[in-house]
Amino acid sequence: MKSKHKSDNYVEVMDTTLRDGEQTPGVAFTPAEKLELAKMFMNRLKVDRLEIGSARVSEGERDAVVGILKWAEHRGCLEAMEILGFVDGGKSVDWIKASGGKVINLLTKGSENHCRVQLRKSPAKHFEEVANEILYAEKQGIKVNLYLEDWSNGMRHSFAYVHEFLSRLRDLPVERIMLPDTLGILEPAEVTTYLEWIYRAFPDLRLDFHGHNDYGMVTANSLAAVRAGVNGIHTTINGLGERTGNQALSQLVVAVNDMTNRKIRVVELELQHASELVQSISGKRCAWNYPVVGSDVFTQTCGVHADGDKKGNLYANLLLPERFGRRRNYALGKLSGKASIDQNLEEMNLELAPEVRQKVLQEVIRLGDKKKSVSPSDLPFIIAEVLSSPLESRLKVVDYEISTRAGSTPKARVAVEMDGVRAEATSPGDGGYDAFMRALRKCMKTFNLTLPKLLDYEVRIPPGGKTDALVETTITWALPGKTVSTTGIDPDQIVAAVFATEKMLNLLLPGAPQDKTEE
Repeated sequence: MKSKHKSDNYVEVMDTTLRDGEQTPGVAFTPAEKLELAKMFMNRLKVDRLEIGSARVSEGERDAVVGILKWAEHRGCLEAMEILGFVDGGKSVDWIKASGGKVINLLTKGSENHCRVQLRKSPAKHFEEVANEILYAEKQGIKVNLYLEDWSNGMRHSFAYVHEFLSRLRDLPVERIMLPDTLGILEPAEVTTYLEWIYRAFPDLRLDFHGHNDYGMVTANSLAAVRAGVNGIHTTINGLGERTGNQALSQLVVAVNDMTNRKIRVVELELQHASELVQSISGKRCAWNYPVVGSDVFTQTCGVHADGDKKGNLYANLLLPERFGRRRNYALGKLSGKASIDQNLEEMNLELAPEVRQKVLQEVIRLGDKKKSVSPSDLPFIIAEVLSSPLESRLKVVDYEISTRAGSTPKARVAVEMDGVRAEATSPGDGGYDAFMRALRKCMKTFNLTLPKLLDYEVRIPPGGKTDALVETTITWALPGKTVSTTGIDPDQIVAAVFATEKMLNLLLPGAPQDKTEE
């Protein structure tokens, strides 16, 4: 067995997204997708090794493996491409050799229970068949790494079995022993203890750890394995894999680089791109708070945190967004403070007068109370609305109700108030806003005001906005000899139109500013 002393400075990464990642329900990569991902892993991420598929699965798998191996041979990294194979009398070895491969990751049983129950064989028989498989691979020029499937249960319940198996392998041509926590049952103290037992008996073994995340412990377990001295860790992008998935590459990289005296060669700046590419191809999206690559992990919401960052980067840790080609954001909502507004204004190279900034903050909080989290792309709309608003509204729409339903005429009830006088009216209409305007026209008679003619009604949302995005409604009105445009914003299109209309009403009053007027 090839030996390599534990605790090398660098931890090898063997990524198995293209093999174990395909065990994620609903995920199946095409040959073209596998090739694209393999190139990304080696050219951009710079992982050390790739497990690119399984032997004897399908013709599509063969096509994918052959395509990747041809590319890898041309690039000079053929021996970094590994293929899962089985103890099957040399059939997997022959399949890999015919495909152009150089390395088999041989799947064997790492617990006595798996050996006796699933294979229905004695340990001695299994050990003999594994030895024959290894020797046959050597004759065919194929290097062997060896998986001890269910190793974690083997260590818990049948250490004598694991010890005897490793003793048999000691004199065979095996490159690495790969230790899977197949069912994700371990915790860090166990990982440390079991690896100490292995190294005490076999100090020169070259070991990989292959974790699963059933108890949410996979990164902690991988970190324990790294500290115990293993040479390599197996990963997938975004933690793809069966059940709760495998060790996520992004989380392993930052944990090892920041929390141990060892390093990983993977390029941190490429982790976000890799995550997004795999999300797109696999159709499996990451949670918004998924460490390192989640959409919101570099977003501060609390105004206190924004203030601390502004004064001294007090709420930042080693996971700075710039490490991953990202930027810190400051969410705007009901928890925002002045510092949150300031951070976003600084990002936009805008400076507002204190009284305007305060009005912007009040509007952000108002929207937050309506469960609307305002994005930075919404902020220009809010600023524009505040800058175009009268400082005080004499005439206010104090209440309204607009109803529409299939097969019925829309109706609106509107109440307005000016200088302590209230007027209320109801009206049907051709649409919700038309009914609102008809009722409003009745109310205006109380104040001897006539509504201008509506010339244009325009609705916009920020680029890339979703169904809950802020709506900007701009309405253009015709007055004698001039036009007036007013704008309202809100997640609800009708509410935004009501705000725009209320602004118009106040512009009609004597002495009102006419900033939006064109002669």
